[in-house]
Amino acid sequence: MKIGAQLYTVRDFTQTAADFAETIKKVADMGYDCVQVSGIGPIPAQEVAAICKANGVEIAITHTPPDRIKNETAQVIEDHKIMGAKYIGIGAVPWGGRLQQQGYIDFVKDFSPAAKAIKDAGLTFMYHNHDFEFAKFDGKLAMDYLVENLPEAGFTLDTYWVQVGGGDSAWWIKKLAGRVDVIHVKDLIIVDGNQRMCEVLEGNLNWQAIFAACKEAGVKYAMVEQDDCYGADPFQCLRTSLENLRRVL
Repeated sequence: MKIGAQLYTVRDFTQTAADFAETIKKVADMGYDCVQVSGIGPIPAQEVAAICKANGVEIAITHTPPDRIKNETAQVIEDHKIMGAKYIGIGAVPWGGRLQQQGYIDFVKDFSPAAKAIKDAGLTFMYHNHDFEFAKFDGKLAMDYLVENLPEAGFTLDTYWVQVGGGDSAWWIKKLAGRVDVIHVKDLIIVDGNQRMCEVLEGNLNWQAIFAACKEAGVKYAMVEQDDCYGADPFQCLRTSLENLRRVL
């Protein structure tokens, strides 16, 4: 399993090509050799690919805007082939539908054609969860509805958000074996009674069980992501998580 950097963590430093290049160099110098491209500025796929290649960094997966995946599917596929990325990621069900059953029904209807086209092109459409997919509608988890009704999709299982949603990350990784080539790793800690994200192995997630499940399920990439660093240097957060992971993997 490769350890990668989810660039959403450092999104404030990837909005221009020059900043993106500097960020990729920093990430590579830390020891990351693969990334998830997410939250970057309007930089052409060819330039993104060239910058990463120059730094010896593999682009494994992206988060791509939903409208592009749905309405510009062919171009999105071409962009990913240019970048050498096998996985086309989406962050979640679009905002309006996340807390209602109809939102998931509409999502499956709207994105199934793109998921099929992506599969036919030899790539994989990847759905990234938060906590809201663990709400129940008519006795069924929204997450289960997606798993059952998007057969062409893989899942970028976010270990932190599974925990926040009341699920067991290791159990879900094993349940999704064969469809969970990529996971997101960040840890969870309680500060002044509030749950917060923190560097991997600095919090309370059961990493021993999670990593055992990853091995069993054949997970290929663990992408370090910290959506909120609470004022800390996000590059240092990425570095700390990588150093901690290298001690146990």
